[in-house]
This record gives sequence, structure tokens and C-alpha cells, in this order.
Amino acid sequence: MLEAVIAAVKAVAQQEILPRYMKVARQRKADGSLFTEADLATQEALSRELRKIYAGPMVAEEMAEQEQVAHWRAGNAGLWCMDPIDGTSNFVNGLPYFAVSVALMRQGRSVLGVVYNPVSDEMFYAERGRGSYLNGEKLPIKEHVPPLRSAMANIDLKRLSAKLAKSVCIARPFSSQRNYGSCALEWCYTAAGRFDLYLHGGQKPWDYAAGCLILQEAGGHMCGLDKDDFWAEPLWQRSAIAALDPDLFMQWRDWVRAHR
Repeated sequence: MLEAVIAAVKAVAQQEILPRYMKVARQRKADGSLFTEADLATQEALSRELRKIYAGPMVAEEMAEQEQVAHWRAGNAGLWCMDPIDGTSNFVNGLPYFAVSVALMRQGRSVLGVVYNPVSDEMFYAERGRGSYLNGEKLPIKEHVPPLRSAMANIDLKRLSAKLAKSVCIARPFSSQRNYGSCALEWCYTAAGRFDLYLHGGQKPWDYAAGCLILQEAGGHMCGLDKDDFWAEPLWQRSAIAALDPDLFMQWRDWVRAHR
């Protein structure tokens, strides 16, 4: 199944996304987020291909909210969770940091995840209990663990409380901070060791479904701002504190919770 999903994701990205890269008009949804013809075409094509692999319900970003909720409720035994282009703002502005994200979930948990950046041709993937990989290389790639004061953090400031965002900027315990605008890739970069720390104030299922499994299978650790069990956070707005190394994770978690 994993090989079939990887092949489908790569083929659809090459057919529907890359030919439209920097060439499509943007539109805005009711919540102000961007979407394009490429998002819709990719979602439609990938939905067809994934249902050939497993004929379960699908929750995808470009669906209407009522449809998303209905499909989620119907998919306890198995459903696809998909973001056709995670990082649409980057896609339309020519920034090569966006990805297709697909997960198969059972009983609300991810069992298979694929995240593909078609510009860099980097395919991250994992199955529960079988490790995670980047283009065939087992993750993590970078094994060195820095002390917290020397760590590289990926932080989405705009979804944090004002108090926590201010603390991150003024009293930061780490060395440097980045945010590139694709949740799926942020999870994967943390799994690969490119980022040492990760913090996000709230994600939808298609933002975290594939990436969090890839981090977990790389040996990483995660929780929410309020709950130690990441999966106990609110389904449609899950916060994330994460790191690859267990000791670094605990230091980061404790600092974040002390400053929120």
C-alpha cells in the first residue's frame, strides 16, 4: 500500500502541480487562506487514485467544513486525510517549500504517511511500526543533538498566544528560529534533524496527519500545549510541541509551558 501511495502522490504532483507552479491565479477562501486551481485539480486527481488503493472516506483541506466533519465521523475504520498543496502561499509566490501530504488513519490515528515536495523531489514516508524514510534513507539523517541554547527551532508565531509569542522572541532559549509556511514539511524536517525543535499553536488534521507519524517513526516526541498526549488535543485545532531527541523535547516542553 505504501508503495502505491508514493507512486500516486508523485505522479499527481508531476501532472497537476508542477505545470502550474507560479502560473495560476490565487483566490481566497472565507477564512482568508489561499487556494488555487492547482489545489482543486490535485485534490480531485489524488482522491481518485487513493480510492483505488483503499476505498474509504476522505478528509481533504479543500472540502466544505460540513463534508470534512461528516467524512471524519464515517471513517473510524479507515480514512484518507489529505492536503493537496500544503503551503499554497509559497506555491503561488514561487517559494519552493510546499508539499502534498497524505495519511491513512484508523481510529483517529495515522498508520501511513507520505509528504512530497515536488520541487526538491524529496519524498518523506512512514508506516506505523516500520520507521520513516526520505527517498529511501532511514530518518533521522542528522544524529547530532545540540544543547537547547544551540538548537534550531521552527515556530509558527502567529498561532501562539501573545504572551508565548513575546517570550519566544525576547526570552528565547534556543539559538535560531525559522518558519517557512508548510506544516507537513515542518514535521518532516524535524524528523530528519534539520530542525531541533518545533512549536505550533493549532493545526487541522491534514496539517499533522502524515508529518506527525513521520516524526514519531523517526523516534521523535510530541505533545500539545495543554496535554502530554498529542492525540488528546482538540481534533480540529491541535497544538504541537515536538523534538527528535527525548531530553531536548522535555526541556523544550517545560520551557514552552512555563512561558505560555
